Amino acid sequence: MNNSIVAIVGRPNVGKSTLFNRLIQRREAIVDSVSGVTRDRHYGKSDWNGKEFSVIDTGGYAIGSDDIFEDEIRKQVALALEEADIILFVVDVEQGITPMDAEVAKLLRKVKKPLFIAVNKVDNAMRAADAVEFYNLGLGDYHTISSINGSGTGELLDALTEKMPAPEEVDLEKEALPRFAVVGRPNAGKSSFINALIGEERNIVTNIAGTTRDSIDTKYNRFGFDFNLVDTAGIRKKSKVKEDLEFYSVMRAVRTIEYSDVIILMVDATRGFEGQDQNIFWLAEKNKKGVVILINKWDLVEKETNTMRDYEAAVRKQIAPFTDVPIIFVSVLTKQRIFKAIETAVEVFNNRKNRIPTSKLNDTMLEIIKNNPPPAIKGKFVKIKYCMQLPTPTPQFAFFANLPQYVKDPYRRYIENQLREHYNFSGVPLTIYFRQK
Repeated sequence: MNNSIVAIVGRPNVGKSTLFNRLIQRREAIVDSVSGVTRDRHYGKSDWNGKEFSVIDTGGYAIGSDDIFEDEIRKQVALALEEADIILFVVDVEQGITPMDAEVAKLLRKVKKPLFIAVNKVDNAMRAADAVEFYNLGLGDYHTISSINGSGTGELLDALTEKMPAPEEVDLEKEALPRFAVVGRPNAGKSSFINALIGEERNIVTNIAGTTRDSIDTKYNRFGFDFNLVDTAGIRKKSKVKEDLEFYSVMRAVRTIEYSDVIILMVDATRGFEGQDQNIFWLAEKNKKGVVILINKWDLVEKETNTMRDYEAAVRKQIAPFTDVPIIFVSVLTKQRIFKAIETAVEVFNNRKNRIPTSKLNDTMLEIIKNNPPPAIKGKFVKIKYCMQLPTPTPQFAFFANLPQYVKDPYRRYIENQLREHYNFSGVPLTIYFRQK
């Protein structure tokens, strides 16, 4: 599968976020019905002319003073150059070329990747004439857009998608091996986990955060399992700056997660399940990947009678509403339960391919729905007559009803929980649609 990644760069207040929201809005409305949670809006999916792509708004932070801004912009551009396939540089016609734009342009001149310049806030002929100034950036042609009202964005998207490879035919032979990605915060023990599995020091592991360079694939065959292990570069490179890790390391996880089947999320037991672990979990869920959570360094935690139970309950609370996820306590150092971890990942991979025959599904679910129908709204009764699993790569279900618009989130969650109770979808996000019959 090839899903191009487009990174939006530029200084603050030029309208990057508005453009980002416009690019992903059609998709987001569908994708983000995750129980009404609005998360960090830095990552989304979009499609145009049949090509699907991911969009990253690299503006992670806005920090006060100018010199910190300069530093921040450099980081954005570095992230974009590293992770993206196409770079979209946004400038503002009202301000003209600012010193910071010139600085960004200097960094972008060396780039071999497709680069587009979007001159924003062009909403009349006068401003279109002003935009000519941006030829002076020395980056060639530009597109004039207004991200507020959307003018020019269609042409920009046409040009962008032309540079993307056509959706490729999937080579089933090659695709057959599941890809397990080991992701997590720096120093959670990802490389050590992979070495413990493979039994050799293939990744040189030192405990300086960010020593693993790029993501490395290892074909793995032991204990009767055949799969590819993807080790993601500690999800960040060396960095002198500590506070920018949250945003950048999650953005770096994007590609790895998109290209894998099952995400093995490693958490450092001594630090707890933190905001960034949640973000990585959410990215995996949003991309409909299988998930297994490993709580590593369990040997270092002071134990009391219910420690494990309480810890697990706390993690489940943070990943709600998608809580049907295996959580395994491991110690990579003592190799405790690490093979159980792989076995579980294989199970989750198989659960993702679970197909339930339509007749069986209807027998089970219609009975459940009959006994507990959706609540009536304004005196109207919702009748669900039929359901089926859709022929999609990940488990998705359609329930056909007379008034699908009246089925609300709590009932959707009830249906999801019933599906999970009766069929094994542990570790796998489910999508449920209610449609007009």
